[in-house]
Amino acid sequence: MPDERATGPLAVLRPLSSARTWQATFHVLAGMVLAATTGTVVWLVGVLWWAAVDSLVEGPTGHRLLPVVYVVVAVLSPLALPACARFVSALQRERFRALLGVEIAAPKHDPGTGWHRIYQPWTLGTTWRQLAYHLLAPLLGGLGGVIVVLCWSALPLAALLAERVSGVGYGLWFGGATALLLAAPWVARGIARADTAAARRLLGRSHAEELAERVESLALSRADLVEAADTERRRIERDLHDGVQQRLVSLAMNLGMARAAFVDQPPEILGVVAAAHDEATAALAELRDFVRGLHPAVLNDRGLDAALSGIVARAPLPVKLHVDVAPRCSPSVEAIAYFAVSEALTNVAKHADASRAEVVAERVGDRLIVTITDDGRGGASVDGAGTGLRGLAQRAAAFDGSLTVVSPPSGPTTVTVYLPCE
Repeated sequence: MPDERATGPLAVLRPLSSARTWQATFHVLAGMVLAATTGTVVWLVGVLWWAAVDSLVEGPTGHRLLPVVYVVVAVLSPLALPACARFVSALQRERFRALLGVEIAAPKHDPGTGWHRIYQPWTLGTTWRQLAYHLLAPLLGGLGGVIVVLCWSALPLAALLAERVSGVGYGLWFGGATALLLAAPWVARGIARADTAAARRLLGRSHAEELAERVESLALSRADLVEAADTERRRIERDLHDGVQQRLVSLAMNLGMARAAFVDQPPEILGVVAAAHDEATAALAELRDFVRGLHPAVLNDRGLDAALSGIVARAPLPVKLHVDVAPRCSPSVEAIAYFAVSEALTNVAKHADASRAEVVAERVGDRLIVTITDDGRGGASVDGAGTGLRGLAQRAAAFDGSLTVVSPPSGPTTVTVYLPCE
C-alpha cells in the first residue's frame, strides 16, 4: 500500500491509487446499488399496501375474491416488514465485512412463540433501529454514491462537455474537474466512515445489549471458575483418600502391631514406638478432617441427605434434620449447601450457647433452600469477624445464590441459603 504520509510533488496523487480509497469507493457504490434495490422494493410494497387499504376503504369492485386479496396484502405487508428489514440488514452487515473488513455483530433475535411471534418484532428497539438505517440508506448510499461517481468521473465528463466552454472558462472547467478528482478519495472515505458509524449504531447491538451480553459472559465465566475449583477440590480429595490416607492407615496399623508385639522391649524402645503410633494416629485423624473439609466423599456417593446426616451426627448438640432434595442438584451446589450447614453448626457450637438446632434442606422448583436454626443467644452477622459466614455468602453469590442471617440479640438465629439447583 502506498505511504500517503510521504511528501513530494506526487504526494497528492497517491490517495488515488490507495487500497483504502478503492475499498471505500466500492463500498459506497455497493451501498448505492443496495439502497436503490431496497428503496424500490419498499416503495412497491408501500404502494401495494396503500392501494389495498384505499380499496378496502372505498369499497372494492370487481371479482368477489378481490376483498380477500386486499385484506391479505393490507395485513401481511406490515407483518413481513420486520423480517425483510432483518434480511436486508444482514446483507448490509455482509457488505461492511466483505468490503471494509468491519465486523458488526447482529442483534439477538428471539422470534417468540404463538401470537407473540406476530407482534413482538414491532416492540423491539432493534427493529426500529434497522428500519431507521434503511430510511437513511438512500441518503448515505444513494446520494453518497452519486457524489462519489461524479467526483471520479469529473475529468471524463469535463472532456465530453469541453466544446461548450471556451476562453478563461475552459481552464476553470478543467481545474474544477481536476479538483473533484483529487477530492474523490477523501469524499469516498468520508462517506464510508459516516456509513460505518451509522451502521454500528443502527444495525449492530445497542449499548444495553452489549452490556447484557457482557454480564452474561462474565456470569458464565464465574460459574465455570467456581465449577473448576470445585472439581479440583474433588480431585485432591480423591488423591488424598486413595493415596496418602491409605499409607497413613497402613503405617498406623503397623505401628500398632509393633507396639503390641514389643511389650518385652526396654521402656525407651516402647516409648518411641508408642509415640510414633500416637503421632500416626493423630496425623490420620487430621488428614481425614482435612479431606472432609475439601469435599466429603459421601456427598458424591450418597448425596446431600447422607452427607448432612454425618455433620449432624458429629455435632456436639442435638440437631433435628429434614432433607427433601429430589431430584438432586448439581455437585457444586450440593457442596455449597454442605459447607454452609457445616460452618453454621460450627458457629452454633462455638458462639451461640444453644441447646438445640434444626437443619432443613428442601428443593423448591429449581432452587435449593437450606435453613439452619438454633435457640442460642443470637447476635450473629454476615459481617461478623471469625464466623465464616461472609465466605459462605460470597461462595453462594458466585452461583447466583444468596445467604441471609436473621439473628436478633436475644435469639433465635436463622441462617438461610438460597441456591439455584443448576
